[in-house]
Amino acid sequence: MKKIGFQFLITLVLFFGTLLVLQQIDWIKLFEVERISKKTENKLGDLYWEFIKKMNHEVKSERIREPVQKLVDVLVKANDIDSEIKLHVVKKDEVNAFALPNGHLVVYTRLIESCKNPEELCGVLGHEIAHIDKNHVMKKLVKEVGLSALLSIASGKGGEIFKETAKNLTSSAYDRSLETEADLTSVGYLQEAQMDPRPFADFLKRMAKAENGMPDQMFWLSTHPDSEKRANAILEEISSRKTESIKVMPDSVWAGLKEKCQSN
Repeated sequence: MKKIGFQFLITLVLFFGTLLVLQQIDWIKLFEVERISKKTENKLGDLYWEFIKKMNHEVKSERIREPVQKLVDVLVKANDIDSEIKLHVVKKDEVNAFALPNGHLVVYTRLIESCKNPEELCGVLGHEIAHIDKNHVMKKLVKEVGLSALLSIASGKGGEIFKETAKNLTSSAYDRSLETEADLTSVGYLQEAQMDPRPFADFLKRMAKAENGMPDQMFWLSTHPDSEKRANAILEEISSRKTESIKVMPDSVWAGLKEKCQSN
């Protein structure tokens, strides 16, 4: 009887002790931090995109934008991706695509031209969408410059830090673990959309071989190193899986997209 009474007393002490600790937490403040964080991310994304847009030529032609948007939509819909993806196509002679905060996805026309088929392009798009959906972009920024600096940038006081981080977002790699996660997540996206991931691996292998020939233009490759190893990792990932592939885009539309990118 004494033992039961003692256990009840201990339980009672633990209960009220836990309650007291919980009462000391400012839950409103915690939720406010989360709200401010999302608000900051939205502001940062818009600021970075506006800065990049001023420095480049954004493609307005729907004959280019619409087919690429459809590929993005296929990936997003098939994978129930909650993040809003804001696609921007930029006319630039560099093989590159990158993600910005707040769901901004920037694709250079030279990347589109460098892909042999829409499945290759979808592999790259899926990789960048993964960076957005997995919150890699903000993780990278917080790690490299810190939350206080990001808050300063969002308030319009960033100056040189803002320009430097904008440059890093377009031309520097994520941690290897995040790059691997983005690759394999893209493979999953493709398979859920009934696309064969092998063209994505083919793209990486082909770009690795071409790297020495045009180093100044291979931005996406240089910021995503070990392309041969990455391609092999993708092939190993799908070796035991059966993929039912569908034709994601008519040949005529794909050919028209590439032609328009070259002439725009």
